[in-house]
Amino acid sequence: MALTEGTGLKIYAGADPFGSELKEAVVAHLQSLPGLEIVDLGTDPKYYSVASVIGRHVGSSPDTTRGLLVCGTGSGVAMFANKYPGVYATTCLTPDDAINSRSINSCNVLTLSGLATAPSDAIKIVDAWLNTPFKAPCPASGGEPWGEDIQAFLDAAPAEMEKIGKDETGLGESTCAICCLRKGMEFQPVDIMPGGEMKIVRESPTSAYVKFKAGSVEPAHHHTFGHDLVVIKGTKKVWNLTKKESYDLTDGDFLFTPAGDVHRVKYFTDTEFFIRWDGHWDIFLDEDLDTARAAIDKEIGAGN
Repeated sequence: MALTEGTGLKIYAGADPFGSELKEAVVAHLQSLPGLEIVDLGTDPKYYSVASVIGRHVGSSPDTTRGLLVCGTGSGVAMFANKYPGVYATTCLTPDDAINSRSINSCNVLTLSGLATAPSDAIKIVDAWLNTPFKAPCPASGGEPWGEDIQAFLDAAPAEMEKIGKDETGLGESTCAICCLRKGMEFQPVDIMPGGEMKIVRESPTSAYVKFKAGSVEPAHHHTFGHDLVVIKGTKKVWNLTKKESYDLTDGDFLFTPAGDVHRVKYFTDTEFFIRWDGHWDIFLDEDLDTARAAIDKEIGAGN
């Protein structure tokens, strides 16, 4: 085979036990071809683990790397490789599948079925995959160049595809369960406390994600139930008037306030926190906003 499209690529290969034998045959073929660097990651009993490793490699350098994955059906490894932005994994059972997936989808991770595909057929599939450029004529186009409308679509597709799965919330690529929960939430204003917004996540025991703008104040109030809170980001001060204590809180800090304890709060920067009540959410004001601001200004002025 005269290798053309695949020249200069680094190809990561891996399999689970159901695909190990086929992977070995395909890797031997790839190693016989000039212009390729083959990194054989061997066999992992967890198909999703080897798929994730190869997904990370290809996703980090999609222009210069490709992946080869083999499991029993080829579908399982494709599912987990595709969790990584920049990875376009496709299970191919025929050379036509491989040509179509390269032409239309710019497939950069080929997955094969160790149970359904013979080594001789797998080699034909791999050769077709390596030698087909993106947007090339393919069986799906009847072997003819794509028409102008489809060509225009394919020209625009890569930039749009690249954005899918990437973070668009400004919170970064966090795996924190609370941060992920916050993404896409629609918040409701806390009418009795200007500057505050919240979203109830669960009822009784109640949990919520809460935001307050810098300079906001919570007047002295209490709840029927105790509550825990974790500051996700920001800076705030809580005065527990019942216990005559105060707490300076910032990113990652935790505070528990017992049921019935009267407390007021001042936010020094835009702040977000997760809060959980032991029962239903409720709130009872013990002072008005002007009284709270005057008391806080006096406390801060006195250095407390």
